[in-house]
Amino acid sequence: MKRFHCDILVVGAGPAGSSAATAAAKKGMSVLVADRSARIGIPVRCAEYIPAQLLGEVNLGSEYVAQRIRGMRTWLPDGSHVETVAPGFTIHRDLFDQTLAREAERAGAEILLSTTVLYRDNQEVVVRKKDRELLKISPRIIIGADGPHSKVGKWISSVNRHLIPSVQARVLLKNPLEFTHVYFHKDIYGGYGWLFPKGNEANVGLGRKKKNGNNVSLKKLLEQFIGRLVEEGKIFPKILKWFGGWIPAEPVRRVVKGNILLVGDAAGHTHPITGAGIAAALISGRKAGEWAVKAIEAKDLALLSKYEKDWRDSYGEAIDRAYHRRNLLEQHWCQLDTIIKTCWVAFREYYVGTEE
Repeated sequence: MKRFHCDILVVGAGPAGSSAATAAAKKGMSVLVADRSARIGIPVRCAEYIPAQLLGEVNLGSEYVAQRIRGMRTWLPDGSHVETVAPGFTIHRDLFDQTLAREAERAGAEILLSTTVLYRDNQEVVVRKKDRELLKISPRIIIGADGPHSKVGKWISSVNRHLIPSVQARVLLKNPLEFTHVYFHKDIYGGYGWLFPKGNEANVGLGRKKKNGNNVSLKKLLEQFIGRLVEEGKIFPKILKWFGGWIPAEPVRRVVKGNILLVGDAAGHTHPITGAGIAAALISGRKAGEWAVKAIEAKDLALLSKYEKDWRDSYGEAIDRAYHRRNLLEQHWCQLDTIIKTCWVAFREYYVGTEE
């Protein structure tokens, strides 16, 4: 079995992992990134929207941008809607992830594709490549960026326990749209449906929490939702592609232990109400990479706790509020018409207090 030594092993080459790898490699660290996919960013499990300011944060061109978005239109259970100014872009998520990974490689990180992390053996990590060759990697620090069902998270008993299943379809638009559309309906318990335009196509999907009495399958519910959008004249009925995934809806929790840090979806750095997570993944990944460098340079793993404080300063309050709002939303779902303004980001009431 071949053995490798590196300063930092990053598990996962999504936005969080590539951001962490870039930050560390730019400081001269030897960085190895292991990703189980054969091609970075594929399959896509994302509605593919980013806020406008994130382009400046990434600063890596715009070839992955599909279209500009003016704002968000929220459709309420009574059929009315409100518009929110929310400039942004829908993107080609696979191209976005590949752009970030190339930047990590340019900084000096090495990326191993088709590589599955199996287990830890003391301080070594055993991985299997696509040719079934086993490798042992000896890193000084491990950054877990391996998604909602993080294996690295299990190693430190910090896992997502509040995951919402989602399903999505790619469809053709009948006419161009400049707004993202979000739909609340009593049948989509604890979640919502969405239509995100992407040029002449759109991502249409929904996320729904499990509950006794939810007898209609998620895919069937999406088919019904698509039928509604067809009747409204927004989309054509043909499905171009199906997607699926899991959305963390976590409270704030510890994501550092020993020489391991978690970032992005693996750390629950996803908004528990909206499901947005790309911006948090990029920023938390960069912070993790920077603190990993400082810990290695100082030969003091205790410095990794500074990453914990750093990401909480950036996102802790927003995640805490959203988690409280999610609990409120679920507990009073039967009163969705009256509770929605307190529980959705388009309304001023959402930002007033956090009491349930």
